[in-house]
Amino acid sequence: MPGRILALDHGEARCGCAVSDPSGTLATPLAVVERPDSRRGLAALARLVEEQDAERVVVGLPLTLAGEEGEQASRARAFAERLEERIAVPVELHDERLTTRLAERTGGSAESDSRAAAHLLESYLANPSKAGAGE
Repeated sequence: MPGRILALDHGEARCGCAVSDPSGTLATPLAVVERPDSRRGLAALARLVEEQDAERVVVGLPLTLAGEEGEQASRARAFAERLEERIAVPVELHDERLTTRLAERTGGSAESDSRAAAHLLESYLANPSKAGAGE
C-alpha cells in the first residue's frame, strides 16, 4: 500500500495542497499555504507533511504544452529542492499541464489552487509506474 501522498501546486503567492487517502485512490483538497517560498511557508508545508502522515510529496511541474520547461518549471524545481531539505520524505515532480484549467472547469468548494493540486494528485495516482513505485 502506497500510503498518503501530498500534492502541491506551487505558485509564488500561494501553494495549493491536496492529500490522498492511505489506499492512494482519493484526492482531497486542503487549505492553501500562503507564500510557500518564505521560511514561514516552507515551515507550514513541512508541518502539513507531518500532520497528514505523508510518505511522499508530489510537486507540480509546469511544463509548456510542448512539454518543455520554462521559468516557472525552474522555480518549481528550486521549490521542490528546498522543501526536500526540510522534510524526511521523498519529493517528486509531476507534469501538471492542464490541472489549473481542469480545476477551473470542475468547480467545487475548495480553493482553485487546491483543486488543481487534487487534479495533479489524481493524475499522479493514475500513473501506475509512479504511484507506489517506492523509489
